[in-house]
Amino acid sequence: MKRLLILAAASATLTACSAQPESSTLAVVEAADALCRPTPNGRDVTGCYVTLTASQADRLISVASPSAGVAEIHEMKTEGGIMKMAELPDGLALPAGEAISLKPGGNHIMLMQVKTPLATGDTVSLTLTFEKAAPLGVRAVVGQPGPTHTRH
Repeated sequence: MKRLLILAAASATLTACSAQPESSTLAVVEAADALCRPTPNGRDVTGCYVTLTASQADRLISVASPSAGVAEIHEMKTEGGIMKMAELPDGLALPAGEAISLKPGGNHIMLMQVKTPLATGDTVSLTLTFEKAAPLGVRAVVGQPGPTHTRH
């Protein structure tokens, strides 16, 4: 009987100490206002913009699109009075509850090797991959940034 009580107590202790399933603590990321610019004549590159809000601190680590051979997360910054654009190799931090806008003149998604020209009114499928949250499929309309966007 003593042996049975010890086993029951050990089992109860292990159950109480075990981690909760990750699905109950996964971050959720919402996307809004997804937009890609039309491709310039003769060019196969364009920028895409979206506002992301994560329920928990997370990181956008990659982007993919069937419309482009390459999709990267880029930043624009000024160094020595010169605007420079470069990939963010570690992705983009998404603080909990804060709307992070990828927009012209700032962080954005860069599509390269665009397979067919993108025209106003088209849509572009993007798959956003995060460090913690499940991948998110986004449909971006093709058009020019409006008043809520800054110049790129």
